[in-house]
Amino acid sequence: MAGKDYYSILGVSRNASEKEIKQTFRRLARKHHPDVNPGDKSAEAKFKEISEAYEVLSDKEKRQKYDRYGDQWQYADQFEQARQQAPFWSYSRGGDNVRFSFGDDDLGSTLEDLFGGATYSRRASMRPRRGRDLEHPVQVTLEEAFNGTTRTISFDGSGQIEVKIPPGVKTGSRVRVAGKGEPGYSGRASGDLYLVVSVKPHRKFERKGDDLYVEVPVPLTVVALGGEVKVDTLKGKVMLRVPPETQNGNTFRLAGQGMPRLGKSARGDLLVRVKVVLPTKLSAQEKELFQRLEELRPIQ
Repeated sequence: MAGKDYYSILGVSRNASEKEIKQTFRRLARKHHPDVNPGDKSAEAKFKEISEAYEVLSDKEKRQKYDRYGDQWQYADQFEQARQQAPFWSYSRGGDNVRFSFGDDDLGSTLEDLFGGATYSRRASMRPRRGRDLEHPVQVTLEEAFNGTTRTISFDGSGQIEVKIPPGVKTGSRVRVAGKGEPGYSGRASGDLYLVVSVKPHRKFERKGDDLYVEVPVPLTVVALGGEVKVDTLKGKVMLRVPPETQNGNTFRLAGQGMPRLGKSARGDLLVRVKVVLPTKLSAQEKELFQRLEELRPIQ
């Protein structure tokens, strides 16, 4: 990425807002994602390029350093220290070279040693450093988050790996794959790859933390007289005992029937909300019974 303009890569202006940068990245990531373009090396390379640009521009501190020092932003702290200590100094970028001038010979020598000379070529060997961590978005269903799943991740020119996503992940969870990030420089270790998880909404269950919420239809006779109803869980059906005279909207807690707690053996709970189902197409006898009930319990 040396020498590349991150703003141009994302197609945004230098004064673009964080929201604009995020929206643009998401649009480009969906377009160039390797899963959407299987076998397309150019799309894979573009995805890697926009991901690196987004990593810098989405981070306020990194972006400030990049705006000042370009693709040498990683050395901003050294530059600032030099500026504070040297009687005078200058920094310029042009073509493929970065030039430094220092008024303090000792300090100049120190930074020459850091960058390999008063003129540092971007094509010159970098000082040893660990490779950067990379992020890769993945989307899973609620069932996959409940049971755990796997994803096959493709790498630029280096094959594929299968990554296990543990039970209990939620939107925002990060699954670490050691050593699969950016390669290190001059013998240093590679960075790590992080799968950033998002969980799809479910048509039946609502998730809050490790608890699940579900609404269950219950016949009028059951809420009035008591009884049992079947309740769906992500492990199958269970029976819920409904006490007599249960009111519409009452909520019952089924302990341990919710989501797995990430990295633990415990589970959250399932909270079941009662939705009373009123009878329809009443027979003459049923209507008579309701009329009798109305006489016994007149509206106050």
